[in-house]
Amino acid sequence: MGQVTTSLVDSEDVAWFRDELTAARGAAAALARRTGLDEDRCAEVALAVSEVATNLDKHARDGALLLRVLRTPLRAGVEVVALDQGPGIADVAEAMRDGNSSTGTLGIGLGAVGRLADTFDIYSLPGRGTVLAAGFWSRTGADGGPRGRSGVAGLTRPMAGEQVCGDAWSTRLDDDGSAVLVMLCDGLGHGPMAALAGQAAAQAFRTGRARSPEDAVQEIHRALRGTRGAVVAVARIEPERERLLFCGIGNIAAALISADTRATLVSSPGIVGHQMRTLRTFEHPLPRDGALVLHSDGLSERWSPRDLPGLLQHPPVVIAAQLLRHAGTHRDDAAVVVARGQW
Repeated sequence: MGQVTTSLVDSEDVAWFRDELTAARGAAAALARRTGLDEDRCAEVALAVSEVATNLDKHARDGALLLRVLRTPLRAGVEVVALDQGPGIADVAEAMRDGNSSTGTLGIGLGAVGRLADTFDIYSLPGRGTVLAAGFWSRTGADGGPRGRSGVAGLTRPMAGEQVCGDAWSTRLDDDGSAVLVMLCDGLGHGPMAALAGQAAAQAFRTGRARSPEDAVQEIHRALRGTRGAVVAVARIEPERERLLFCGIGNIAAALISADTRATLVSSPGIVGHQMRTLRTFEHPLPRDGALVLHSDGLSERWSPRDLPGLLQHPPVVIAAQLLRHAGTHRDDAAVVVARGQW
């Protein structure tokens, strides 16, 4: 183990498509243009998203597609995340083979989607469902933007009937690069007022100077005065010391997981922005080849790594999407963030 070797990419969840999957192609092309991708790249994004959306529409149960913006200081990109409740893909390698189109319509197939994308990954459980993530970066401009995966990724999804999500997450490196800090916030209730609290928490965390989880929660507490308030969790991952520091207020679920274990992290009662008891930071050893998972109560806590074989072999965005697919509910805002670095 050593210093942080993971990369961080800012992301913004733009739009979920569920009942109107055919609209995703046009929305993807428009988003790619707004993000600054050239016309050829915009066309490739639209083609890939159309193939994914058509597969969901024709073959999946309860399929949904998310369009996201990805940003680094040097590059911008678009990511599509798709998830469904079945039937799953029995042979992913075969599904990726050239000429194998599961729709019989576009005919470009998942293999071509994978080639068009800069990052591409699928996790599927036959009979239970599939998660797919494909990222498309600008191919012009400054070099140095990551074409690989971020070591931390999260997803947010508003409850059914709402346009905005009251849950938010953020991540940043410590000033000296020795640690990664991760925050997840659940604004009380749902709708625009909850979203304002979530946005204020994320902004306070991103611009804050706190190094410890306790101090970061205090900064967020001050920023949320005058809002509905929120429940918040902050973790500090220190690979060199082989440890994680955690401070949580309220019912954010937090766990360190390995392939077959899940160690729950303890939070204290309270509402950030209103009333908190004395903050406590807990120290935990980092599990080798494991991950940190934080999620709001828009996901049930009744999940286990044992139910998701091989999941930790996949990038954080796919792990997060699979947990949302597996444990998420549409009756509340939902957010999940996963940190999986080389510690």
